[in-house]
Amino acid sequence: MAEPGTRAAEATADRGWRLRHLPVLLVASVLLAAAAAVAGGVTRGADGALGAAAGVAVTAFSYTLTTVVLAWADARDPQLVLPFGLGLYIAKMTLLAGLMVLVGASGWPGLIPFCLGIAAGVLVWTGVHIWWLATVHARRVHN
Repeated sequence: MAEPGTRAAEATADRGWRLRHLPVLLVASVLLAAAAAVAGGVTRGADGALGAAAGVAVTAFSYTLTTVVLAWADARDPQLVLPFGLGLYIAKMTLLAGLMVLVGASGWPGLIPFCLGIAAGVLVWTGVHIWWLATVHARRVHN
């Protein structure tokens, strides 16, 4: 077992650990957005392709913003993570709710693919993140 403070010292020496997983997640999101655009295009035409890809993009943007802001806050002072995390969550959910109301009220045919793109983005981002933690990160911790 490591001595108390050893992990903190290692984390300070390795500043990149907070964002190390981000490139893998972004690549997975880009691949999903392309697949979603194809699926949306086949089922609902151009509006479906745009909606599905935009839904994935909204999710990827949201999670990337959270990752970067929380990494920044944690690098400054770990006590900033909670207030920044909660504030960002409230802001993001407010913006997402407003976006969904506007898109829903517009009668846009890409609404359903947009919603499905958001759901698929959440599932893929979460799944790839779990995979990354269980394999790549676990190997780094044990070495």
